[in-house]
Amino acid sequence: MRPVSNQFLRAVRGSHRAVCEARVVAPGQTGVQPSGTVIGIEGGDVQVDGGQQVRSTLEMATEGKGMWPTRAGDLLAPYGNEVFVRRGVRYGNGVTEWVSLGYFRIDTDEQDQAPDGPIRVSGQDRMSGIVDGRLARPRAFTASTTYGAVMSALVREIYPWATIEWDDATSGQPIGRQIIAEEDRYAVLDELVTSVGKIWWWDHRGILVVRTPPSPTSPVWEVNHGRDGVLLQVGRRLTRQGVYNGVVATGEGADTTSPARAVVVDANPLSPTYWHGSFGKVPRYFSSPFITSPDQARSAAASLLARQLGLPYAVDFAAVPNAALEPYDPIRVTYPGRSEVHVLDRLTVPLVVETPLSGSTREQTTVLLGGL
Repeated sequence: MRPVSNQFLRAVRGSHRAVCEARVVAPGQTGVQPSGTVIGIEGGDVQVDGGQQVRSTLEMATEGKGMWPTRAGDLLAPYGNEVFVRRGVRYGNGVTEWVSLGYFRIDTDEQDQAPDGPIRVSGQDRMSGIVDGRLARPRAFTASTTYGAVMSALVREIYPWATIEWDDATSGQPIGRQIIAEEDRYAVLDELVTSVGKIWWWDHRGILVVRTPPSPTSPVWEVNHGRDGVLLQVGRRLTRQGVYNGVVATGEGADTTSPARAVVVDANPLSPTYWHGSFGKVPRYFSSPFITSPDQARSAAASLLARQLGLPYAVDFAAVPNAALEPYDPIRVTYPGRSEVHVLDRLTVPLVVETPLSGSTREQTTVLLGGL
């Protein structure tokens, strides 16, 4: 969950004044107070999905009179400018506590009623530049190159100003074998991150973060009915489509090093996706030349599997907006007859005060991983 005060968390459970702001900023800024030009918000939202390459997308409408871009340097022209968006709570003393929703590259402008009608602005977070920035020629990295150096080289070819944060010392470890990065820049970086059991995204500060997935056992927020509740509507679904209960991770490169391999399965007999249970054996395969040892293979497999456990049972909900929530946050969902710990997969944060937050979760079963 994005950092906020206890006062903020109390306020969103009661009567409060919500405010939203968007400003167009020059590319390359970071932090939660960038300089730029504030533009009006007439509608829209920020959609965040932890399972997508581009984690956050923006759809918003702004005043159109005199704002339609006719030159490359105009404010809303889709040639590099970004929109920084935030939502907050204004307290009785006039102070506003803001929660940043991130930086979004302007991709598309649309105006149905020219010349003065509202302009719809669509944008994506900074990962879109990594996805688009395919390699013009192959890049070779020697075995002694560190994970952090590979990440820096490939990211800063697109964003020379990028700030990259790792949550531990993994960035200083050598990759262990020669790696050839060919066309797909994003795929190489995603393999690198996954091979060491981590996830990565551009966060609310415009910083590229590489993190171990958070523990799903300690809820950071309660979505509940009743007094001081925030839950407005809840729906449920059960599906096994796209669900797996084991991961086979292997590492094989162009060198003569013996390929590392590990198999990790759902070993909890109480889990609905227990490997030896009636659900059946449904493995996912992950292979990367960045995996050079059995321990690393197991770490990658365990991380991938832990993100998926519990997927057959999911909840869709609408609630009073808490803009601090993010994918992978564990939350407690409480409604008549049920109180369950879930992990957030997707959420939509509105940029107008009349619209609720919507989200999708999966129930988090007790994690017990075993090898084969």
